[in-house]
Amino acid sequence: EPDPYRDTWVRYLGYANEVGESFRALVPVPVVWASYGVATAYVTADAIDKGRRAATVSAPLSPPRSIPHPTDPPLTPVCPPQAHAQDPTRVGVAVVDTFVWQGLASVVIPGFTINRLCAASLALLGTLTRWPLPRRRWATTALGLAAIPLIITPIDRTVDFLMDSSLRKLYGTPGEPPKS
Repeated sequence: EPDPYRDTWVRYLGYANEVGESFRALVPVPVVWASYGVATAYVTADAIDKGRRAATVSAPLSPPRSIPHPTDPPLTPVCPPQAHAQDPTRVGVAVVDTFVWQGLASVVIPGFTINRLCAASLALLGTLTRWPLPRRRWATTALGLAAIPLIITPIDRTVDFLMDSSLRKLYGTPGEPPKS
């Protein structure tokens, strides 16, 4: 089953704040803050979705025995997985892990990165060129937009490392955010 928050166009809503930061030099600040609202709504919806998915995960099958011993009781037939009662820990871990991961990887770190890149480029263009302010602002916006695809993978990998080195050690789930 495709994940609507990661496998469809909805995923791009998580980049709204980077686009907002790229346009900061051209638009009123409330527009930039609204872009953070869109990205935060995306992160929240994804976390809720992952919590719902974790609540409906089937119980795992019991592992098969390799070699039965003569004194072992007769083998019980393995039944298909049954939906189990909601495990609040599993649901909580899925929500927290997804929210923290997405919050860092989709909102906080990229927003800060694009903000600082655009601020530095606007200042440098003011120092190094004689371009009029509107041209410098558009150049800064273009640079910010062009940087978005370049920063995604390094930020995602860094957040994976940070999460695996800290929060995920508390609940023992290294790797990507829960997919189910």
